[in-house]
Amino acid sequence: MYKTIVKSLRQYKKPSYLTMLFMALEVSTEIFIPFLMAKVLDKGLLTGDIQYVLKIGSLMFVIACLSMLFGVLGGKYSSDSAVGFSTNLRQDIYKNIQTFAFDNIDKYSSSSLITRLTTDISNIQMAFQMILKTIIRAPFMIVFAFIMAGYTNFKLALNILLVVPILGIVLIGLVYKVHPYFIKVFKKYDRLNRTVQENINGVRVVKSFVREEKEIERFKDSSEDIKRLFMKAEKIIALNSPVMQIAIYSTLLLVYWFGARYVVGGSMTTGELTSFITYMMQILNSLMMISMIFVMIVISEASVERVAEVLTEKASLTNPENAVTTIENGDIEFRNVQFKYNLLSEEADLDNINLTIRSGETIGIIGGTGSGKSTLIQLIPRLYDTTEGEVYVSGRNVKEYDLVTLRDQIAMVLQKNVLFSGTISENLRWGDQTASDEEIKRVAELAQADSFVEAFPDGYETQLDQGGTNVSGGQKQRLTIARALLKKPRILILDDSTSAVDTKTDAYIRRSFSQEIPNTTKIIVAQRISSIQDSDRIIVLNEGKIDGIGTHEELLGNNAIYKEVYESQVKGGTIIEE
Repeated sequence: MYKTIVKSLRQYKKPSYLTMLFMALEVSTEIFIPFLMAKVLDKGLLTGDIQYVLKIGSLMFVIACLSMLFGVLGGKYSSDSAVGFSTNLRQDIYKNIQTFAFDNIDKYSSSSLITRLTTDISNIQMAFQMILKTIIRAPFMIVFAFIMAGYTNFKLALNILLVVPILGIVLIGLVYKVHPYFIKVFKKYDRLNRTVQENINGVRVVKSFVREEKEIERFKDSSEDIKRLFMKAEKIIALNSPVMQIAIYSTLLLVYWFGARYVVGGSMTTGELTSFITYMMQILNSLMMISMIFVMIVISEASVERVAEVLTEKASLTNPENAVTTIENGDIEFRNVQFKYNLLSEEADLDNINLTIRSGETIGIIGGTGSGKSTLIQLIPRLYDTTEGEVYVSGRNVKEYDLVTLRDQIAMVLQKNVLFSGTISENLRWGDQTASDEEIKRVAELAQADSFVEAFPDGYETQLDQGGTNVSGGQKQRLTIARALLKKPRILILDDSTSAVDTKTDAYIRRSFSQEIPNTTKIIVAQRISSIQDSDRIIVLNEGKIDGIGTHEELLGNNAIYKEVYESQVKGGTIIEE
């Protein structure tokens, strides 16, 4: 787990090592100051030797300056390393997410991925920076300070050892008790982010249904869940401080008691007792720092697990060796295809699909909700792999193709296609980044989008809000169709992507397809028969199986499902009540 995320250090390994070096140097210089202070007190101030005080005082000043310099440099490099590490980690996660297939994405909610990219990585960054600054400083300080304390008075130094096993037991108990709470906390953060994301994305629906108060209550419930878990965890963590304070003050009392007796007995000077107390406080403060590191590790451990989980997730769809990088035509064939979203499910989402589509054909697909229309077309660009059987494009199994090549030659306009923040031209150039303004205008004309785009004051440079919320549903669909056309694909798939446009515009779009891209295979998934009735062939799906294939006239004569849909849409069929 930790090995996985440490790989993201890369170019920040050097600053990390420099941090530890400067922390070690800071301790090495700082440790001499109490020793010199004892000399000043015993041999200078108590004897009235001002020259000696000035001499040792100057040396102490130089050492203090060096210690401060090393501390500043250590802090700088720790900040650089921690920020750089978190940046690399965030980039590595995002890069890995981009390789995910649809079923990998289905495994994680978008809100969970956002939490891991933000809150979790912030926790790791803070813990890493603290660890970098203390992983050398605290142990070095404990060892060196104990050596100096032992050199000053070994018997008195043994009192300090009493606190170590007590703190060790407390820290182990804290880790054991608190870790499960933070695992739950970050799952609650996922829920909170999901609530915010859904509310913002669906703000129009929220307002149209007057659900503002309910959404506020929903957000409040999520926040309260996080607060309750944090409070339970913090109550346990809070025990760390009083236990440390008890240990420190108990040790102080012992040192003062025995130290005073040693000074009175003449076996220890006042300066030595003063330096010994300073060393003891350095040791106890270092132990406190180590305890805080443990607390940070406990808090961040849950985040490390969640981040490492995404980093180690392997894409279920990968390029084969010697992948094919050319697609000659738009032929498509399904051979005995079966598909299940859930492999444990008894019923298949698609079953016994055998279908051949010739390059340049226009194919319509119709069927009820849940009949498998979208599932069928998503197998063509290999967004999912078949459970059984094969899908062929241009005479080759889709699993033989380079994924970029395959998806570059198959343009899909999905049901939930979105536009991104930026200008209209920038959005259209997702289809081809090198496209000229004339090419953009041309595909917009084919998709019947040019007229409304030109009506905007800024035309194709009109800024779109995130998700394209400042254009209508029909306008958004036409822009996404234009974007797909700009790819100049071998295969064009429209998944119910003209549902928000009127029938006249829909007819114009289909006519432009037949005239302008006759050699492109066109697959149109639709609920309206008018959108597909002119297709070369129409496929009727029912419960994941092909119920009929034929032209509009053929299906009207021999397919009951198609005829029923047609009559309900065109002739106003009656609804039979159960």
